[in-house]
Amino acid sequence: MPHTPAPTTPHYITDPHSYARPAEVSVHHLDLDLTVDFTTQTLAGHATWQLANAAGATELLLDARSLAIEAVLLGGPEGEPTSFTLGEDDPVLGQSLRIAIRPDTAAVTIRYQTTPGAAALQWLAPEQTAGRQHPFLFTQSQAILARTWIPCQDSPGVRFTYDASVQVPAELLALMSAENPQQLAPSGKYHFRMTQPVPAYLMALAVGHLAFEPLSARTGVYAEPTTLPTATSEFVDLENMVVAAEDLYGPYRWERYDLLVLPPSFPFGGMENPRLTFVTPTILAGDRSLTSLVAHELAHSWSGNLVTNATWNDFWLNEGFTVYFERRIMEKLYGRPYAEMLQVLGHSALLHTIEELGTNSPDTHLHLQLAGRDPDEGLNEIAYEKGDYLLLTIEHLIGREALDTFIKEYFARHSFQSMDTDSFVAYLRQELFTHHPGLEQQLQLDAWINEPGIPSVAPPVSSARFAAVEEALQSWQKGTPAAGLATSEWSSHEWVHFLHGLPSKLTQEKLAELDAAFGFTKSGNSEIVAAWFPHTIAAGYSPADEALHQFLVRVGRRKFLVPLYKALLATPNGKARAQRIYAEARPNYHAVASVTFDALLGKPI
Repeated sequence: MPHTPAPTTPHYITDPHSYARPAEVSVHHLDLDLTVDFTTQTLAGHATWQLANAAGATELLLDARSLAIEAVLLGGPEGEPTSFTLGEDDPVLGQSLRIAIRPDTAAVTIRYQTTPGAAALQWLAPEQTAGRQHPFLFTQSQAILARTWIPCQDSPGVRFTYDASVQVPAELLALMSAENPQQLAPSGKYHFRMTQPVPAYLMALAVGHLAFEPLSARTGVYAEPTTLPTATSEFVDLENMVVAAEDLYGPYRWERYDLLVLPPSFPFGGMENPRLTFVTPTILAGDRSLTSLVAHELAHSWSGNLVTNATWNDFWLNEGFTVYFERRIMEKLYGRPYAEMLQVLGHSALLHTIEELGTNSPDTHLHLQLAGRDPDEGLNEIAYEKGDYLLLTIEHLIGREALDTFIKEYFARHSFQSMDTDSFVAYLRQELFTHHPGLEQQLQLDAWINEPGIPSVAPPVSSARFAAVEEALQSWQKGTPAAGLATSEWSSHEWVHFLHGLPSKLTQEKLAELDAAFGFTKSGNSEIVAAWFPHTIAAGYSPADEALHQFLVRVGRRKFLVPLYKALLATPNGKARAQRIYAEARPNYHAVASVTFDALLGKPI
């Protein structure tokens, strides 16, 4: 087993969502060996962790949840057995795995097996895939689900490098957040290497009937063969995105940037796994109009993957920077009016989230207090859009050039490190505020971070292209036939803005007119139908019922599902209808989504 030198000891912040005590003894390299069994829906093998133990600790603490631990050995896979205990099972945190070590122990090996139903693992039957002939497995480790498939120090503040060997059925391809194969191995055995240190939430594995198509020397797309041509066409600008990002904030540090298009049950729009972003097929609109999601995941290669939130209370440091960066990439590629549409849509989502959470809720602070709760509760528009709005306000006050210089240096200076909110504020004061006297007070920094809502200093956001949409909407409401509106040049974003601007109560006749003119019910664009269905649900517009049913059963993206199920619940007899659909759809959903809907709708019997 090759030895990776332990890095210099980082500064660890206490993480309320991890049992680990990395300040005492930490992991710094993983050798993983797993066999994927689709019949039992389990992974089995061993994880060997190399340790940094300058203090001479005699106990290593790892995080585990729903893992069957068979043995723990000091050293490699043939090492000496040692004692271990699993702590009390917490519904959010899982269990602590306490391992007895010696002060000079350099590595430990855990032999283990996952259990069916492990929350990070989504096992799909062939009929749940695009090709409908082969099974599929993918992981979703964020926020604290890596511990359901690897015993680890599952905190974003702990980084490690890794090597892995994965055995899969011979007809399937295995991929990880690492150096990846581009074609099938006849043996079904794949080897992976990740030389840049990553936190556990960026551990990723996917296994399926997949093919690869290069887009440039360092970018490409993996997808099921039936999906690959569409995906390749949709993501033709991928290399241009990487170049645009590098022009803004410095070199791409992860060598390759590839995309994996997952089956529709993936619960998120995308997941920024290093080197291999997982994306939902719901962005395959046919006109490249939804690729800002890819720009977002690419931006995470700097904000999040390169400089990482130290705990989930600091999540805004990942997502606020990433949203701001994403929109700068899109502006560079498609112009400022395009980016302004994205900003307005994001602002609307932020206002809606604040209204839902409550205008005085501490959950609308940027710096969160999530101890005792599932950190997924903090994965909402506050971190994304309020964080972006803070950076947009700084840009408004000091100009882009000064902000860009600050951000570029921030990424360079803190590469492959974690950052907590207090340390970031200290850095901001030292590196930015000292050059702009009075800026901290003018910005109302503490109000952004530790108070609810949006500070009054925030600049207004607007979009000229959306202003034209609003004129068309008013024209229709005043009697102009829908078919007579000037919509031929509209993007998906303009259509979504139009649909969001419709009155909350429309008659079935009005909906039928819109549907006849624009074909909303039959649209293949997920963003458009997700904005259309709440109107059809509220009005009882039956021509959309089957399309809605199929969408809820087929698509697992939480962003779309939550408002649609809530819209159903708001109608007479809607709860029974929602529960019937959910009972059918639940097997297609990832655990990240089903946990949400079990609470909202009740777990089907």
